[in-house]
Amino acid sequence: MRAIESGWVTAFLLLGITLNLLLLGMRLSDVNLPGNDTGYEPAQPIAFSHRLHSGDLQISCFYCHPAAARAQYAGTPAPSLCMNCHRFVAARLGAVQEEEKQAKKEGREPQKITSTEIQKIYDALGLDAQLQPARPGKRIQWVRVNRIPDFVYFHHGAHTAAGVDCAYCHGAVEKMERVRVTAGFSMGFCVNCHRLYRGRVVSGRTLVASTDCGTCHH
Repeated sequence: MRAIESGWVTAFLLLGITLNLLLLGMRLSDVNLPGNDTGYEPAQPIAFSHRLHSGDLQISCFYCHPAAARAQYAGTPAPSLCMNCHRFVAARLGAVQEEEKQAKKEGREPQKITSTEIQKIYDALGLDAQLQPARPGKRIQWVRVNRIPDFVYFHHGAHTAAGVDCAYCHGAVEKMERVRVTAGFSMGFCVNCHRLYRGRVVSGRTLVASTDCGTCHH
């Protein structure tokens, strides 16, 4: 009888240990190792929607980040670049249509509608209501999202020339309202990519994606 009771106790203990290990594993799966920023999604000083611009409007990544095609860093667009469009577009279409509808109902001329976020672009450039320079501008303090360690050398232009799609490292940005980190940028992630692209022919040349340590760690 005691042997049976002892067996049940052992079984319950093993079951409890197993369940606790499973729960611990689930908890640990949500914890990133040091240096892994996957899921990092910081708020920005201007709520720029990549889903709208890159997705709905299908604006190329290189229109706002032209340096990514030739330089080491992709960089962030200057407010003056934003003005190529936002000199004419100051608010979402729905807000403009609502103001036109209300103005017609009240028998007056529609007022110009400027969204809070687009106004921040005008403020950064020091523009007045007529979009003319009126005061000193101020820098937009964008928050960097994707980052690799200082001891790693990475060149955007080299990878763009090799035909690496932006989404391989940055994910489906065209579906993101706010950009987030989708890759851990571990050494394994980079090495696997080099192995994947090695030997591919791009623009008539065969890629030599080295896995030698000195390629990324100068």
